[in-house]
Amino acid sequence: MLGEEAARESVIVALDCDKQIALELADRLRGKARWVKVGMTLFYAEGPSIVREMHDRGFKVFLDLKIHDIPFQVRGAARSASLSGADILSIHGLGSSAMIAQAREGVEEAAAKRDGDRTRLGAISVLTSMDQGSLSEVGIELPVKDEVARLAKLSFDAGSDGIVCSPQEAAQMRKLLGPEALLVTPGVRPVGSAVGDQKRVATPAAAIAAGASKIVVGRPI
Repeated sequence: MLGEEAARESVIVALDCDKQIALELADRLRGKARWVKVGMTLFYAEGPSIVREMHDRGFKVFLDLKIHDIPFQVRGAARSASLSGADILSIHGLGSSAMIAQAREGVEEAAAKRDGDRTRLGAISVLTSMDQGSLSEVGIELPVKDEVARLAKLSFDAGSDGIVCSPQEAAQMRKLLGPEALLVTPGVRPVGSAVGDQKRVATPAAAIAAGASKIVVGRPI
């Protein structure tokens, strides 16, 4: 079981809600959690100011925008997201090594303006809402674990600090990418919790034991 300090550093609380609820939850979490996730729903509604408000409350922010576009656009988007205050930023591994390399350039450029504090990049491998049937539907016939490994290696070699994967692949990814890689695992559910639209899930204890650096927990909280 995680101690209190380890839990504060390892658990990312997902704020997949409107601003009022997000701020109320953040205020209740002060001193209990260190990380929050700002995803598309909240960021698209409120913009970069919501990241700054979370920083003002003492939280680090995983900005989960899953950026996926041509390399030029991704470089600018990653730079802007970093300048907004993102501590971790998600991009899509499917965007190619060129896109990932440009995302790294973008956050490096922003780091110069952030006094060297560089946003870490986590590349999305296979969404936790997808299973083998979902992959086949979009034309990918590799087994899920093999597709996750392929994108993880491509992304890591191109400049990502690590990947976002389900906890079911965490042990394999830790072995593949090494002890320093960032492994962020959504799809984490305590025993007895509803899984919703998630397909590849595990408990918090199992995810950490498998090698996850950070676990993302939202609806159960």
